[in-house]
Amino acid sequence: MAAPRSTARELAQVAVFAALIAALGVPGQLSLGTTAVPITLQTLGVMLAGAILGPWKGLAAVAVFDALTFCGLPLLAGGRGGPGFFTVEPSAGYPWGFLLGALVIGLLTRAILPRYPLWLGILVTALGGIVAIYAVGVPWTAAVTHIPLWAAAVDSLKFLPGDAIKVVATAVIAKQVHRAYPGLIPARRSARSDAVPEPDRAP
Repeated sequence: MAAPRSTARELAQVAVFAALIAALGVPGQLSLGTTAVPITLQTLGVMLAGAILGPWKGLAAVAVFDALTFCGLPLLAGGRGGPGFFTVEPSAGYPWGFLLGALVIGLLTRAILPRYPLWLGILVTALGGIVAIYAVGVPWTAAVTHIPLWAAAVDSLKFLPGDAIKVVATAVIAKQVHRAYPGLIPARRSARSDAVPEPDRAP
């Protein structure tokens, strides 16, 4: 009976964080710069999903959010959604990048547990929440708007101040959560521990 309870709990965690990402779109968006890529709070939810749930549950939470949005629910900030958004909009690369961002944050966070030094938490969250997401979003924006990659990269700098605040907030929250609930992200088992022990052989 332990496995079904564990599965139900994990599904609930995924659902809660998918809902959190959606809820962070309610305040709306702020459009600055030369491209139609707005500033939103939803990357904070993505960072928290990876940092608190780990790589696979965090990825699953973002995947649920993206899937619902792709199906037409207006869950992105500004009430955006639908298949058309994910194929032609200049900002569509960022929701795709959310998947990579949550996965990277989760993998790196798992590697620094159980201690979770705050400075390392900030670093790994920045790698996933800024570098990984931008690595997908910026080229997409450049391709859709037909502008040079460097121009799209310069335009993305408008996100950095807000994203830096989200990174620090995520690391502070994640550190407290993992201190209160150790084992929330299961440690990666080594190949040696996964191996089936060989039977004793007679001399």
